[in-house]
Amino acid sequence: MRVIEIREPGGPEVLEVATRDAPEPREGELLVRVKAAGVNRPDCLQRMGGYAPPPGASDVPGLEIAGEVEALGPGAEGFKVGDAVCGLVPGGGYAEFCTVHASNALPAPAGFSFNEAGAIPETYFTVWHNVFQRGGLREGEVFLVHGGTSGIGTTAIQLAKAFGATVLATAGTEEKCKACLDLGADRAINYRDEDFVAAVRDATNGVGANLILDMVGGSYIERNFDAAAEEGRIVQIAFLGGPKAEVNFFKLMVKRLVHTGSTLRPRSIEFKAQIARELHEKVWPLLEKRQVAPVMDTIFPFERASAAHARMEEGQHIGKIVLDLDG
Repeated sequence: MRVIEIREPGGPEVLEVATRDAPEPREGELLVRVKAAGVNRPDCLQRMGGYAPPPGASDVPGLEIAGEVEALGPGAEGFKVGDAVCGLVPGGGYAEFCTVHASNALPAPAGFSFNEAGAIPETYFTVWHNVFQRGGLREGEVFLVHGGTSGIGTTAIQLAKAFGATVLATAGTEEKCKACLDLGADRAINYRDEDFVAAVRDATNGVGANLILDMVGGSYIERNFDAAAEEGRIVQIAFLGGPKAEVNFFKLMVKRLVHTGSTLRPRSIEFKAQIARELHEKVWPLLEKRQVAPVMDTIFPFERASAAHARMEEGQHIGKIVLDLDG
């Protein structure tokens, strides 16, 4: 099979097409003929040498796939050969064949192309866990998401609105702010022109956001404390602005805030399976009605993985970037 390998740590140009033996499905796994592979920021971090795959995972980048079941390993349940599926994998997605544990796979939503289905797992698993499970977002609460036009942001806006939250989103251009509003955000804040703390206070009559999903870190950490409501929750999922900051933690005490965080890739198969079950029950019906859907930015041919990474790192994308293996 063809795969995309990381020749050495570096820029997008270090990605190259190579040939390897196709993997064999192990206990409980599906072998999937990959039709589409989502591109995510952790893939770029791995390419630069900053995010090694967990023990036992493929060194080939790629955390989400969609395609057809080619074979079933011993004990794999819930699918049959030929089924259209999408799944979350700890690595190996940039390849013509990839294994995924059956419990971490889901049927491709009816009516979705493989490219669309390949844009679902990483962001939907991440948002469901961090916004709804860990963050505990409830109907009627105010939710602030930073990076509203990222894959995570576009997914978070749609799901939060679908479950009855008031949604505020930050973005860096007027075009991106309009995209957030088009997805259902109640207020889009251009962080280059506005202080998001003041904007959040204004939008909430001084109360603040009940839940904040942050992938920036750095100076945003203390500013999130300022933007949060009393008893607010802040969930950290990345540090694009750096993992270190000088913070007045007295604000956390006074407001009785909870600041937590998580990473998904190294978590167990069983942990991810529980997310998959909840997604299938609560979110898949919304997808099949297209009440929510991945926002597609650019679809690149498989061979142009380096261009896909360059697009990701330019920061101009709105929604998901996908590699097409079926074109």
